[in-house]
Amino acid sequence: MTDIYLVRHGQTEWNASGRFQGQLDSSLTELGILQARMIGYHLSRLDVEFDRVLVSPLGRCQQTVSEIRKCGVFPEPEPDECLAEVSLGSWDGLTNFDIVNQSPDLLEGTSAFDWYFRSPDGESYEAAYARASKWLDKQSGTVLAVSHGLVGRLIRGAYLGLTQVETLSLPVPQDIVWHLSNGEIGAMTVV
Repeated sequence: MTDIYLVRHGQTEWNASGRFQGQLDSSLTELGILQARMIGYHLSRLDVEFDRVLVSPLGRCQQTVSEIRKCGVFPEPEPDECLAEVSLGSWDGLTNFDIVNQSPDLLEGTSAFDWYFRSPDGESYEAAYARASKWLDKQSGTVLAVSHGLVGRLIRGAYLGLTQVETLSLPVPQDIVWHLSNGEIGAMTVV
């Protein structure tokens, strides 16, 4: 049996300022540190023994898992490239305003969610979804995964077999622990 506890990194400086990080990084804000510690506190109170802690290699997730581990006994984190955020290519680090001004024609007809995959040199939906599916297929035991908003959507969508529209419409709060077990996903609010 596989149980996955999936969390998004805490709020970052760029999250707070509306800048899209993709494969770039910024540090956690004070709120982000608090979110990570609350997740750690919540996880340490569960009657769960984690077999593995898998974490995106990006700094904001590394910082989040470091704060989580201050709250209890968790296995040593293992970096996992499959958990890295979707790359927006040359749009990494830009704001929505920057992207609209730089590439207005590319955003015509997009929704609030699928525009991420319109970047001319970013990761495609199909490639990112395949990466999330591959990651799910190789999991076993009880796993804590610390990842990102968009790739977290893809993992949950792949787990439930959702369509692209349904997957990209999933919420991505930074104060939830998603529990993937027995073909269902439960949400535990921690802040």
